[in-house]
Amino acid sequence: MTSSASPPVVRFAPSPTGLLHVGNIRAALFNWLYVRRLGGTFILRLDDTDRARSRPEFEQAIERDLAWLGLDWDRKEKQSDRLAHYDVARDRLIAVGRLYPCYETPEELEFKRKRLLAQGRPPVYDRAALKLSDEDRRRLESEGRRPHWRFKLVAEEVTWDDMVRGPQHVDEASQSDPVLVRADGSYLYSFTSVVDDIGFGITHVLRGEDHVTNTGAQIQMFRALEGPVPVFAHLPLLVDAAGGGLSKRTGSLSVADLRERGVEALAISALLARLGTADAVEPVISLDTLVASVDFARVGRAAARFSEDELAQLSARTLHLLPYADVKERLAGIDADLGEAFWLAVRGNLATLADADGWAQVVRGPIAPLLEEPAFMAEAAGLLPADPWDETSWKAWTGAITTATGRKGRQLFHPLRLALTAQEKGPEMAKLLPLIGRGRVEARLNGQAA
Repeated sequence: MTSSASPPVVRFAPSPTGLLHVGNIRAALFNWLYVRRLGGTFILRLDDTDRARSRPEFEQAIERDLAWLGLDWDRKEKQSDRLAHYDVARDRLIAVGRLYPCYETPEELEFKRKRLLAQGRPPVYDRAALKLSDEDRRRLESEGRRPHWRFKLVAEEVTWDDMVRGPQHVDEASQSDPVLVRADGSYLYSFTSVVDDIGFGITHVLRGEDHVTNTGAQIQMFRALEGPVPVFAHLPLLVDAAGGGLSKRTGSLSVADLRERGVEALAISALLARLGTADAVEPVISLDTLVASVDFARVGRAAARFSEDELAQLSARTLHLLPYADVKERLAGIDADLGEAFWLAVRGNLATLADADGWAQVVRGPIAPLLEEPAFMAEAAGLLPADPWDETSWKAWTGAITTATGRKGRQLFHPLRLALTAQEKGPEMAKLLPLIGRGRVEARLNGQAA
């Protein structure tokens, strides 16, 4: 794994303009796993400069979702607290001639773009604003126009060694000078991100591959501001099982929605950490397993296919491995904490933890038994072993029934399961029987709700 001599410093920088979804979380997870393996610093940075769309409730939701996933942070920062730093950096870029004012309206820019496309040319900004005189600018401002500000790119090929994609290059001569400051004076992400990365000493920027093109311009910004250029890793984007984008489905794939559906947090992390890598997707019972195995060299460049069905299956498999101590509090929260023996008996039959409530009801009652053969049930009741019961009692009891009646296999077990659980299938009866208890078993065999 690529690392610097000193512990890495990374940031996860969501905008509090909506809910976190699986794509966001994949980036957060890789950042967190990387620094936890190498003893670095994980900064939660809220990119909240979009004053119109940023909401406190989304900020709270982001923190709640990360905490639920077990992704803690060492520092929290907010871009809205750092406007003075952006002002200083803006003025510095202006002073060195790398930030210049432009007065075109959105409509004028769109006209230019369409004209270039019609000519079969790339829609690159023509730098017309650089030809304006001081008098031109004063005139435009007297007409009520306010400038937006563009970063003047150097016409060069920017290269870097990406931790995922390997050697990369972007020809900045073919790119438009990016807007860093809007006409209303607010700053765009590409600028504030660079200023903060310098200010916070970010050593590694780990994010989605949709930022690859931005990276070239941002590297030039780092250099223009005389800041160290971090190491970059661009993760392949997630696609659905058919290869389509997930962008239109982020509502259904938000962390909040997955949590509401009963998906295990560990399953989300295990799937997102292993998708698109050379490692098999397997359930884990601790994030420590993922920390120990994170390796960007094993991340492929192809888009990673995300399947909700695979996540659901992995979530169930995760539950089946969790020890009682890890779920005790959650079981109590749904009034289904009947002790470790109960958990070990039922966990292998759960799709979600909420399903444990149904089996708790089976154990403690009352339930209405399903009697296929009342006479047979009465005979079986007469053969019940004496207390105390343990996991050997089921075998002893059914053995006695077989000896007395000649029944075996489904003819024996199916009617007993229906009578005792009112379910067609479920946990091993050897484990359930002592939990249900002799009194409730006898009552149910006799057709009584118990």
